[in-house]
Amino acid sequence: MLNISPRQLEVFVQIARLGSVRAAAEQLHLTQPAASMALAEMERQLDSPVFARERGRLRLNTRGRELLPLAQELLERYAEFGRVRAGSDQALGGELRVGASNTVGNYRVGELLGEFVRAHPHVSVRLRVSNTAEIVAAMLDHALELGCVEGPVAHASLEVRPWRDDALVVCAPPDHPLARKRRLSPADFAGARWVLREPGSATRSLSERALLNLPPGETVLELDQAEAIKQAVIAGLGIACLPAVAVTHAVAAGRLHVLKTPFLDLQRKLSLVLHRQRYRGALIEAFLATAGRQ
Repeated sequence: MLNISPRQLEVFVQIARLGSVRAAAEQLHLTQPAASMALAEMERQLDSPVFARERGRLRLNTRGRELLPLAQELLERYAEFGRVRAGSDQALGGELRVGASNTVGNYRVGELLGEFVRAHPHVSVRLRVSNTAEIVAAMLDHALELGCVEGPVAHASLEVRPWRDDALVVCAPPDHPLARKRRLSPADFAGARWVLREPGSATRSLSERALLNLPPGETVLELDQAEAIKQAVIAGLGIACLPAVAVTHAVAAGRLHVLKTPFLDLQRKLSLVLHRQRYRGALIEAFLATAGRQ
């Protein structure tokens, strides 16, 4: 009969998240030998290793990837058991790891997290901001409990829930020739110099689809942050598709001009992403409840 302790499960989950015994020991306030012993005892009881060593880091092997969501569920249920025992007035605590793509993380973080943080002050929220492809990869690795992304996600292991409507706009410096035209047509964009987001970004994908409806132009820069692209456009280096929410202040200040392009479809959905195999305990359900009310 297995006799794996919550401490051993905690060590396993933290090593899976952080990639090393040392880092997991620091996170759990253990000595490194104690963390190593906990992992070794768990693997002894399973009669199988759960990690492979790659370039000095521990990576989950096939067995480890199967067991990780179960270990996470057991720990979350154990925490919930403690809350129920303490009574219904026990405040939620613990850590919630959320991933957000760049538009959400940089411009809509208050909408995403604000109500939840105010309602549950004892929960430590860890926000990771990256492009959509990297957030999806982290969700598939069980490194995050939830994600909020800009682009379409199609993976059998992930559930996608619409969260917000969003849109891109085509921006140029106020003195750009296109900004001075009263009415634009697709032909006006022939030979345009574009500043684009990096591959893997949802903004890049939507921009490329839109550009298929325009004459060929030139990509002069690829940058991984909307703010960097905005500054490049302000500096006159090119034009760009940017999230409307990212350019409000620059447009109001007269530093950017939004080009009217009704012939381009630049609408998109922001979505919450959950792993279908992950147990949705009290923290996740509370987050979904607050996100759904906004």
